[in-house]
Parts: sequence; C-alpha cells; structure tokens
Amino acid sequence: MNIAIDYGNTIAKVGIFKDRLLLDKHFFSNAPALQSFLKDHPAENIIVSSVSFPADEVLSWSGTPGKKIQLSSALSLPIKILYKTPETLGVDRLAAVCGAFDIFPDQTCLVIDAGTCITYELLDSLGNYHGGGISPGITMRFEAMHSYTAKLPLVRAVNDAQLVGNSTETCLQSGVINGVRAEIEGIVKKYLDSYPDLKIVLCGGDAGFIEGYTHHPAFAAPDLVLTGLNRILRHVSGR
Repeated sequence: MNIAIDYGNTIAKVGIFKDRLLLDKHFFSNAPALQSFLKDHPAENIIVSSVSFPADEVLSWSGTPGKKIQLSSALSLPIKILYKTPETLGVDRLAAVCGAFDIFPDQTCLVIDAGTCITYELLDSLGNYHGGGISPGITMRFEAMHSYTAKLPLVRAVNDAQLVGNSTETCLQSGVINGVRAEIEGIVKKYLDSYPDLKIVLCGGDAGFIEGYTHHPAFAAPDLVLTGLNRILRHVSGR
C-alpha cells in the first residue's frame, strides 16, 4: 500500500494505492486534518508533491516504515528530463508527466493541465520530457480583468459561454472560455503537425471546460498527478 499526496495551492489530495490500483481518494483543505489522517493511516511507502506547504513537514506526520519521498527533479524518475532548468520545474508538472508515462508507455503524449495555470507538457515515445508551455488559467484570467480594471466585475466560468456576449458578464465569459478553448485547439494542432500519433491527456480542476474542444480525441485523467506520484514511488522502490 502506497500513499501519494498532491499538496496544491488550496487543497491536499491523497491517493491510496495498491500497486498500480487507486483504491481511495481523500481531500483536505487544512494541514491539521491531513496530519490527523496520516497518523491514522500508515502505509508501506509515501510520496509528497507540494507547491505550497513544506513537503518534509508532511512526511514527518507519517509513521510509514518504508520510503518517505519528497518529489523533486533530482529524484530518480521513470522518465528522462531534457528541460534546461530542471531545478525550476514545478513538481506538479513533473508528476503529471509521469502519470501520462504510466498510462501511455512508449507513446508521445501532450499533457494539458487546466488548473491555476494551463500547462502543456510534451513527453516523447522514448520517455523523454521536453517541456512545453504555461499560460494563465481560467480563474486567473477572470481575476486579472477584474483586478487590473476599474469597472469590470469578477464573474464565474460557465460551460455554455456564448460566442457573442450581450452583457458585460457574458462578454467576459465569452472572452475567457472561448479564448481558452481556441488557445488549446490551436496549440494542439501545432503539436499534431509534428507528432501525428500524439496522445492528448487532460487533467486539472478546469479540464471540464475544455474537454471536447480539442477537435482530436483526448483522454481525461482527473487523477493523473496522483497516478504519476505512485509511478515515481514504485520506480524508486524498484517495483
């Protein structure tokens, strides 16, 4: 039994795995709740990816007798990193790519993670991670227009954003949602020009807003980061 923890900016996601199988998931909005859970749920090994809370502190809460791993680019990984500045590479991006490698081994993948930012990650069929792109996420775009103008309101995202907005609210929704969809469609097309057999893998909290808009089959993997963390843990453990 392995525990994988993806500690994001607002929430910690915990996956409990048996070999490759995800048995259960838990979500925690505060550190004390996660700490209590880990004390009551020992596992064989544990891995933590964190972009906010100190990962070493999270590891200290676990009584796991086996390996306690803090994800970093310096760790032994199942993929090869060709990124020029691996020390600046976000651990969540790294885990997502390893998740794609686990699901689609020996295939070229473009991982699109629609979260706080929208990230694009290219993994080739030999397991080489090249990098990709980063752009503002959906919520960030709405908040930027509200914060950097005097009168534009803060509005929420909707799946059915109309193309021609007929109010300020619907114009903002049209610009952001349709703009993100057009961005992703255009970027995917450019990748397909170079990699015709490309597998597109979608994850992230806002993936539902873009799923079905790539005009190319895409695999939705809501647990991609947890899957990748477990793949890394299995690799480090020699499994």
